[in-house]
Amino acid sequence: MYAAEFLTVALIHLLAVASPGPDFAVVVRESVTHGRRAGTWTALGVGSAIFLHVGYSLLGIGLIVSQSIVLFNALKWAAAAYLLYIGFKALRAQPAKPVAEGELHREVGERTPRGAFTAGFVTNGLNPKATLFFLSLFTVVINPHTPLAIQAGYGLYLAVATALWFCMVAMLFSQQRVRAGFARMGHWFDRTMGAVLIAIGVKLAFTSMK
Repeated sequence: MYAAEFLTVALIHLLAVASPGPDFAVVVRESVTHGRRAGTWTALGVGSAIFLHVGYSLLGIGLIVSQSIVLFNALKWAAAAYLLYIGFKALRAQPAKPVAEGELHREVGERTPRGAFTAGFVTNGLNPKATLFFLSLFTVVINPHTPLAIQAGYGLYLAVATALWFCMVAMLFSQQRVRAGFARMGHWFDRTMGAVLIAIGVKLAFTSMK
């Protein structure tokens, strides 16, 4: 009975999650810089943050945030500040000593699972665009008369699908050949990613509610 609605939700989510944004940039940076383990934990952090969006959407809090300029701006500036912080931190990356391909695995331990998970969770959780996306999803696309249990099921799918997508991204960019290729660019990769994150942060800062 709800198959058509679920397929619509799944398709919209696929298009949204496949679009490059702060989540993608953070997962790629963690994967290339610290390896597959860190990238995977970051992906799981992003996926877990989806539960946050789904939760307040089901409770109606998302509607309150979307209608309050003060709350929306607070969320927006918090997200922008975080992205700018990690972006400027990446810009300060210094040239490192050459590392052999076989030694790349040593770098993985430099990033704790908690730190990587937090980076993914905060990046997605504070993104006001995600707030608006899930609000529109649960108020426009999903019929308000759809049972709460079914809507919660949609939310579970969205979280798992998001985590799996970014786990694949982490797997791709943490491959030894890929990491070795980026390693040849050394600190310039970090600086480039830092510039990307700063650009996203600035764009986010100027996001409007409409």
